[in-house]
Amino acid sequence: MTPKRFFNFFAVAEAITWALLIFGMILKYGTKTTEVGVRIGGSIHGFVFLCFVLAVILVGVSQQWRMRRILIGLVCAIVPFATVPFELASARAGALDGDWGLGDGGRHPRGAIEKLAAWAIRSPWLAAGIGLLVVIVVFAALLVVGPPGS
Repeated sequence: MTPKRFFNFFAVAEAITWALLIFGMILKYGTKTTEVGVRIGGSIHGFVFLCFVLAVILVGVSQQWRMRRILIGLVCAIVPFATVPFELASARAGALDGDWGLGDGGRHPRGAIEKLAAWAIRSPWLAAGIGLLVVIVVFAALLVVGPPGS
C-alpha cells in the first residue's frame, strides 16, 4: 500500500465519522430524539480520529514532511471535514508521491522517530496490531475521563 492510498483511507474515514457525529448531534440537540447517535458516532469518530493522527505522523515522518505540514494535518483532524481537502492539497503538492521513504529500499532512518516509523512500515501487520492496541488503550482512557465538558 502506498503512502497516498494509506493516507487517503484515513482522511476519508475521518471525514465520514465527522458526518456520523454531526448527524448524532442533530438527533440529540436538534430534534431531541435520542443521544444514541452521539454515543455511537462520537465513539467511532474518536477512534478514527486517533488513527488519523497516527497516519499523519507516520506518513509525515516517512515522506519527510516539514513540521508545518504535519501540524496542519493534525489541526485538520479537529476541523470537521478538513482532512479530505488537506489530503487533496498534500497530493497536489507531491507530499504523498512515490513509495514509502522509510520502506524497503528507502532511505536509512535517522533518530528514534524515523526508526520507529521505518519499523512500522517494514512490519505493517505487527505495527498495525500494536498501533490498534495503542489506539484502543488511549480510546479507553478517554472514555474513562468522559466527554468534553462533563
